[in-house]
Amino acid sequence: MRDQDTVVFVEVRQRADADHGGPLASITPAKVRRLLRAAQTWLLTQRHVPPCRFDIIAIEGADISWIRNAIEAPTEN
Repeated sequence: MRDQDTVVFVEVRQRADADHGGPLASITPAKVRRLLRAAQTWLLTQRHVPPCRFDIIAIEGADISWIRNAIEAPTEN
C-alpha cells in the first residue's frame, strides 16, 4: 500500500485466540526473511526505489493492532 510517497509492505496475521502465542508470535525470523525478500524482489522491478516501511496488522479475536515500522529493513553498507 502507499502512505503518501512511502510504499508500505504489510504483514497481516490473525489468530482466534492466544492459545498459540497470538498473531505476533507467528511472525518468525524465517517469515521476516521471506517478507524482506519479497519486498526486495518487487523493488528491483521499479525504476525508482521509493521510501519503504514494513507494518504489521495483528488480529486477535475482535482486537486489531496496527504496528507501523514494525520490521527494520536492512541497510546496505
